[in-house]
Amino acid sequence: MSKINQIAWDDTVLPFQLDRSDIRGRVARLDGVLDHILSRHDYPAPVGALVAELALLAALVGPTVKLRWKLSLQVRGNGAIRTLAADYYAPEHDGAPARIRAWASFDADRLDSRPPFEQVGEGYFAILIDQGQGSLPYQGITPLSGGSLSACAQTYFAQSEQLPTRFQLASGFSRLTGETGHWRAGGVMLQTLPAQPMQSGEGGSGEGGLIEAADILQGAASENWNRANLLLDTVEVLELIGPSVGPTDLLLRLFHEEEPRVFDTQRVEFGCSCTSDRVRDTLSIYSAKDIAHMTTPEGIVTADCQFCGAHYEFDPQSLGFEATVDADGQPLPDRAAE
Repeated sequence: MSKINQIAWDDTVLPFQLDRSDIRGRVARLDGVLDHILSRHDYPAPVGALVAELALLAALVGPTVKLRWKLSLQVRGNGAIRTLAADYYAPEHDGAPARIRAWASFDADRLDSRPPFEQVGEGYFAILIDQGQGSLPYQGITPLSGGSLSACAQTYFAQSEQLPTRFQLASGFSRLTGETGHWRAGGVMLQTLPAQPMQSGEGGSGEGGLIEAADILQGAASENWNRANLLLDTVEVLELIGPSVGPTDLLLRLFHEEEPRVFDTQRVEFGCSCTSDRVRDTLSIYSAKDIAHMTTPEGIVTADCQFCGAHYEFDPQSLGFEATVDADGQPLPDRAAE
């Protein structure tokens, strides 16, 4: 694949449909976005691997939702890797890119040589959908199981939406001859609609009674799903990550007999929603006494964005519900006199 074509596919999500199987899907490639996320944090290898996996899941899941604002993926565990979070912001208008950010917290002293997912421990995987002002956020939670974050996402779709879903993901540090090394990730998502939804209260055949694709699909739909998954099993890591194999070429390699049909790509870029005003809003619930405890010896309150690393400094008198000056340092009206 030429350098121009490689750049054209970097940081994109390509929707497709397998017409023979009535299965839809997406191919995602993250290049600059993922490098932007990981280069701002000195994550140990297992932590970086999970951040890359969650960012890629966000890129694949985000466009499947009729999203007006933000989809969040969150992982909480009691292991060395405590928190993982990724946000996908919907395009603000037709032709605009979607935005992605991701972050992790961890206890470096507890990290070991076990697989990354095992170091999250027990906890939950959550999908949150916020459609913006005036709407109630949606939250779906599934336990951490299956050996990977992508398995957790598959369980969520089967359990909460009864949508058989499959992810095949890969990430790594790419270093082409004569070029500076950087992070890349790629993945494929398959999804089909259930032929007959399970009745409420029925248990599944998965771990702990969780629902799996085999519990939902029957007959021809089950055969189509199994065939598409067997084909996806043949994909190689370098085919997923690229950059030498374009997404359309990848689909033809894997699913040419399933008659793949592609649609318009969605561009993605790194994007963070943090602003000084948002930080002020977060701190508005605190009293002057609370703010005093946050104030440094230099007489300022500082805050750092966990996602993008932006650093903010504030006059403590301008923070909290007992603030005496505004953001510009101008005196506020004396509330006691109102």
